[in-house]
Amino acid sequence: MALGAVMAVAAGGSARAGVDLSVLDASMAGPRAQVLVLGSVHLSGMSKDFKPASLEPVLERLAAFKPDVITIENIPGEGCDLLARHPAVYPPDNVAPYCNNTDAAKKATGLDVPAAIAEANKTLAQWPAQPTPAQRRHLASLFLAANDSSSAVVQWWQLPQAEQHAGDGLDEALVALLAKRGARNNESDQIAARLAARLGLQRVYPIDDHTGDNVTVADEEAYGDAVQKAWEAARAKAKPMRDREDELKKGGDMLALYRYVNSPEVMRIAIDADFGAAMRDPSSQHYGQLYVAGWETRNLRMVANIRAAFREHPGARVLSIVGSSHKPWFDDLLGRMQGVDVVDVEKILRDR
Repeated sequence: MALGAVMAVAAGGSARAGVDLSVLDASMAGPRAQVLVLGSVHLSGMSKDFKPASLEPVLERLAAFKPDVITIENIPGEGCDLLARHPAVYPPDNVAPYCNNTDAAKKATGLDVPAAIAEANKTLAQWPAQPTPAQRRHLASLFLAANDSSSAVVQWWQLPQAEQHAGDGLDEALVALLAKRGARNNESDQIAARLAARLGLQRVYPIDDHTGDNVTVADEEAYGDAVQKAWEAARAKAKPMRDREDELKKGGDMLALYRYVNSPEVMRIAIDADFGAAMRDPSSQHYGQLYVAGWETRNLRMVANIRAAFREHPGARVLSIVGSSHKPWFDDLLGRMQGVDVVDVEKILRDR
């Protein structure tokens, strides 16, 4: 047998043997992390008469899980700082919806985003078991300057009402900003931050990343048209599912809504109508594949950020709140990690 043939056979055998990472942690010492992924509707899209109090049954069941780490679908301060430093790659108009302007917080604290992140980390490393109101106000100001407003709200909501005032890094402008942020209808605040404050946690962890889905195409209009056509082709099949979701939103039973959007069958229909449809795009430029590649890259980077949030905490109980379309990727990728068990969200949302 020729040397080249021998090497090809050897290489093929090696590739087939591989390394089975699924059993790497079979005999691990120490506790396993428990990770629960809650697929969420985007509350910012709810009707004007939406009442955050209707989320209480959902919050009760998530609180029973007792997470000690909560992650949210926001870009962290480091990510926003990166995007701002590369305007040619990430146009400011595209970044603006995801990253808050921190000028007011910088004026009040004297800290830019990198300095505020460093100071917040230092403060948390020395955080006392019983923080004073002044310490909470100060940490809230640092979080605002670090472009982490949901964590600032977590601190603000743990203050007695009489202590919710300016001082210790918070000026009147930041106090008004906290009130405004706390009233927003989004899952990062109305679910994650409220739950963190209720459980006595000090922060939430923003894990979103839009660097991976920054797809470069020569003809953006053609790209958008191709993906839209793919979605239109799948719309009829998904319509009953979408109609039922809309009914539940209008009905105000948020627990029923969250049970519905997190059910495996509903997710299968939703994912096929979006990403499956894109993969069937017949355009010669394969625009649908580019769209899915960007989506998967984003999910890979988001999950890496989740892993980083609890890497120093073996046995952590982690709750990740994210748009429901991300959940299948999160469950799959997190389930491949060592010492990590993915918790069944249907069991958590079930009647107790």
